[in-house]
Amino acid sequence: MHRPEPPPVVRRAYTDLPHGQVHLRRVQPAGPTGSTDSAPPLVCLHMSPASGLVYETVMAQIGRTRTVLAPDTPGFGASDPLPAYPGIGDYADVVIALVEALRLPGPVDLMGYHTGSLTAVEVARRRPDLVRRIVAVSMPVFSEAELVRFRALYSTDPIFTVDGERLLEKWRWFVEFFRVGRVNTVEHAARIFLARLSGGERHWWGHHAAFGYDVVPVLQELRTPLLVLNPDDDLTEHTRLAVPHLASGEVLEVPRWTHGFLDTAAADAAALVTAYLDSGRVPAAP
Repeated sequence: MHRPEPPPVVRRAYTDLPHGQVHLRRVQPAGPTGSTDSAPPLVCLHMSPASGLVYETVMAQIGRTRTVLAPDTPGFGASDPLPAYPGIGDYADVVIALVEALRLPGPVDLMGYHTGSLTAVEVARRRPDLVRRIVAVSMPVFSEAELVRFRALYSTDPIFTVDGERLLEKWRWFVEFFRVGRVNTVEHAARIFLARLSGGERHWWGHHAAFGYDVVPVLQELRTPLLVLNPDDDLTEHTRLAVPHLASGEVLEVPRWTHGFLDTAAADAAALVTAYLDSGRVPAAP
């Protein structure tokens, strides 16, 4: 009986950029020495605060057919931070510099998740020649009142205190946010939670960069093909508000998925992302 080939190995590396080092995960299709994949490379941009770890499982699946990279956003994971306080445009410039430093054959495809989704469309806005297609997990549009509420929720208060109360508060919030016991396990949540702590006292930088970014005019002008996945999570309704502003994209409702689906539904997610990137057509929701 034929056994399926195991997924290729995800490896880690550092790349020197003008601001410092960027840590990334990388996977390439397995094959005979000297063989290359014909599909454009896919660069995956994570939510904040977290790291490229959130893509590790699914990128091994997507990496069967193309090179996939998942860098840690500056200041998170193991990447050096940018000077305080970066905006989405600053994160986009790092992605552009990384693609050029690695001499990736372009144009490349991008995948973003929450903050990473905003960074992806900003990269395409700045360098449309560099980006072929984008898959985004969520594309939130916020009202001014909601921005005030979200800035308070993702406050600048330090996480680490002598009594540990703030850290415990964050963990209890994340258990509910990540639907532990209903969708995800405690072990799975702990793995992602540790990645979220990697920014230390910079934990709020990515969120506040997102809250300061007006995505609406970007979506209205963007001509890069864009597929927005809208799972059942904290940004579901905010993502639906992006629909009338999409000049070159479409929102695909995926209500069976929530936070953690890149691990718990990795095979289905990889198949959907690969189908869109290969054809440019919106696939059916799983």
